[in-house]
Order: sequence, then structure tokens, then C-alpha cells
Amino acid sequence: MADTAHYDVIVIGTGAGGGTLAHRLAPTGRRILLLERGGYLPRERDNWESTAVFVRGKYRAPEFWYDKHGESFPPEVNYYVGGNTKFYGAALFRLRPEDFGELRHHGGISPAWPIDYADLEPYYTRAEHLYLVHGRHGEDPGEGPVSAQYAYPPVEHEPRIQQLSDDLEKRGLHPFHLPIGVNLTQDEHGRATHDSVCIRCDRVDGFPCLVRGKADAQVICVDPALEYPGVELVTGADVRSLETDPTGRSVTRVVAELDDGSTAGFTGDIVVVACGAVNSAALLLRSANERHPDGLANSSGTVGRHYMRHNNLALMAVSKEPNDTQFQKTLAVNDWYLGSDDWEYPLGGIQMLGKSDADQIQGEAPRWAGLASPDMPFEVLAHHAVDFWLCGEDLPQPENRVTLDGDGAIHLTLDEKNNIAGLERLRHKLQGLLGHLGMHPHHLLPHSLYLHKGMPIGATAHQAGTVRFGTDPAASALDVHCKAHDLDNLYVVDTSFFPSIGAVNPSLTAIANALRVGDHIAERLG
Repeated sequence: MADTAHYDVIVIGTGAGGGTLAHRLAPTGRRILLLERGGYLPRERDNWESTAVFVRGKYRAPEFWYDKHGESFPPEVNYYVGGNTKFYGAALFRLRPEDFGELRHHGGISPAWPIDYADLEPYYTRAEHLYLVHGRHGEDPGEGPVSAQYAYPPVEHEPRIQQLSDDLEKRGLHPFHLPIGVNLTQDEHGRATHDSVCIRCDRVDGFPCLVRGKADAQVICVDPALEYPGVELVTGADVRSLETDPTGRSVTRVVAELDDGSTAGFTGDIVVVACGAVNSAALLLRSANERHPDGLANSSGTVGRHYMRHNNLALMAVSKEPNDTQFQKTLAVNDWYLGSDDWEYPLGGIQMLGKSDADQIQGEAPRWAGLASPDMPFEVLAHHAVDFWLCGEDLPQPENRVTLDGDGAIHLTLDEKNNIAGLERLRHKLQGLLGHLGMHPHHLLPHSLYLHKGMPIGATAHQAGTVRFGTDPAASALDVHCKAHDLDNLYVVDTSFFPSIGAVNPSLTAIANALRVGDHIAERLG
């Protein structure tokens, strides 16, 4: 096994965490190596085909993990340059200030972070500007203070969603424009202009973008970083272990299996892990040695524990009037985020999903038997669909964890009933509103195809929490700079570091934190 050149920083993973960190460090002039397990996602017609993406799962990783019963399942992971951001819906929310403190839920306690909202706020602003987030601060009355407005105006509602927003306001609620990362220029009617990269289509949510209009980590961070002479990318590099020096205090070699079946070693002064919460924990556990018998950074015993993935529901309502919306992902409601007038605990948030099409509806047909009728066949049903995403907080439990078996296979233990009472109440709130929103009041259907909601354990898009940060080395794996307590040169910058997950998409917080840690590493490099 021949080692390659030595690097100042090695970053393992090119998603929201790793890709953003590399972009931050690229201008320092240091030698930076990005290692990515996959390659570049092919640009092809199937990128925008519902059957290929959702039904056949063409772009999902061809691997299986195992649940607590030893049953295999296909996880929702994508190994490409840009990581899971190639498929995310680009909804880029900030956590609320309250999310950084201890919050009491019906199902238990959401713990406090070792930093607060004010510590991350400047990085949230930088992240929003970097990832081209379109929105309008001030519309959501519960959001935290901001140091700067979004750099881009909100994506305008199409007529049916504008009517939905108006109807929600009439019910005393506070709908706001969903913050979304797209490279979009709009005219006075909200239409994409001739020079806009984003074309305002119905393929943003869950699909890779054929025209590079979605602000994913490859387009926004990795490709620009590679323009610097000191930055290199090796694709098809599946990192299998991290080796340390005899003291166990420094990672001395990153060992990867390459696409051609060979093994390569890479050395660097600083090593950053950003493989996703499950795979980052698995890598640290696989790297156990004499000095770290339970895995790297794991003297606390917390690596792999406290896995979180949100309590989510993807739902489809049926509009009485046709819904001709193309770009539906423009609206959110957080009025019940921290509680309601009839319940003291947090419920979570509601946002729009990408628009269902006939192929997705047909894919759901076995679950919706009896709903279609001669008056409303599935093609007509799709034309009337209005799609919602309900997101509630999953609580960190030590027994929800990532482990490895004797063959190195990943096992994921998950309590799927963890803190779901708030989400159930949120669904009830939405159900009760349908008749006032121009919807059929009794049709609120589980959209199982979207992000594999038919198999909750497989829905790993919002994975977090397995390598938590904190001030106490006995109760956390990382310090406040996301450096391992147990090692001098090992950092973790994906969503693994989260002590809690809140009830909004985690990507912006991962991006903001990568910028924060990037500042720290840049200062350390001098």
C-alpha cells in the first residue's frame, strides 16, 4: 500500500459538511484533499424521472443495513460528489434560539447545546448567502434575531399556494415563504427569467438537478474549491479506517478502498470526517485499535449513540380546485413549533413538498386502494394533489444507535415511536384545517414513496447525533470546535455533532457549523 503526497487537511465526504468546509479552507492556500466514496452523479433523463428516482431507487446506494431484529433494509443514502445534498429539497432553515437550550417535550427532554444561537448566527447568515437561499426574514414571528436579510428574495408562490397562504392567514396563522437554496432569478410575476439557472420546475424535491439550479454542495462548494491549485478530489475512495500513532493521540493515515479494488493510504496534519451521521460513526467504530479499543473518539462510549432522524410525515391532500403548481415548495408554517393553545409541548412544523405527479400517485396505488374512482382516476387525483411535509423532533436516546457486527455490517437500532405525540397532534391540526383551505377534509394520505416513508427506519435523510459535541469528555465525543476530545487532529463536521435535532431540516445548521469549524481550522493552520 503506497502512500500519496502529504496534505495539510484531509476531508472525508463532500456533502453539506465536508464540501462546505473544503470551500472555506480552499482560499488558505493549504494542500487539501477531498475523499469521496462515490463519483459524480451522471446527468441523464432519469434524473427527473419519478419512477427511476422514487419507485426504482436508481440512485440510492446499492447496500443494505440491518435493524435491531437483524432484518435488512435499503437506507436512503446517496454516494456522489455533493453527498445527499444532490437529492435534498434545499429547504434551508435555521434552528430557533430555543432549540439550543433544553426543551421539554411530551416524550422527554431535548438537551441543550454547548453553544447558543448567537454563536452560530453569523455563520447562518454566511451559509444563507453562500447557498443562495431565497427567503424573507421577519415573516416567521418565531424565528431568532438575524444580522442580515437573505441575499435573495423569496421564491414567489404560484396561484394555488398563494391562495393556501391567504386561507391560512384567515385562520389566524402565520405562513411564511420557505427558505430554499436555488439559483433563481424571477421576473415581476415570479417566473424564471431567461438568464436564470433554475427553471422553476417540479423536480427540485428529491431529484438531482439536471441544470445545476439547485444549491447543492457539489455545485456551490466542491467545484469552486477545486479551482484552487492546492485542492484535490479523489472519487471512488471508500474510507475504511483511520490509523493513529502509537500514543493514540493523532490520526496518521487514512486508509481507503478504491474503485479498482486496490487500497490507498493518505496522510494529513488534520483529518476531518464528514461521511454522514451513520457512516461517520461506523468509520470511527471500525478504526478501533489498542489505544482506542471501543473506536476512535469513543472514550465516552457515545460514538454511534443518540441517533436521530426526525419524526416526519409526508402527506398528500386533495384540493377541490385543480392545483396547477409546478414549484410547490414555497410555503411553511411554524405556529405550533413550540406548542399550541391546547398543548404545552412542541408539535413541530409544516412545509410544502415538491408536487406529486401521476407516476408517484400510481406508485402509491396499492396503499390508496378505493380512493380513486371513475370521477377521479389517479391522473386527475395527481392534478388535485397538494403535498405537505410535517416535521417533529426526534429525541436523542442512547439506545438509538449505530453498531457494527463481526463482518463490519452496519446495524441501526431505532425506536420508531420516540416522541411521536407532537407529530400526531400536528397532523390533527392540519386535518382540521383542510375544509377551510379548499381541500377535501377527509383526504390526507400518507405519501409513502417520498423518502421511503413506508419504512421509517430507511428514511435516513435527516440522520444526526451519533458523534455529539459537548464540554464534558465523559458525555460527548467532540469539543465545541468539533475536534475529538481524545485526539489532537481529528474533527467531525457533518450532522453527527448535533446534541438535538430540532424540528427543521438540518442542512443549514450543518453548513453553518462547517463554516464555523472552518474558521477555527484556518486559524489553527496559521
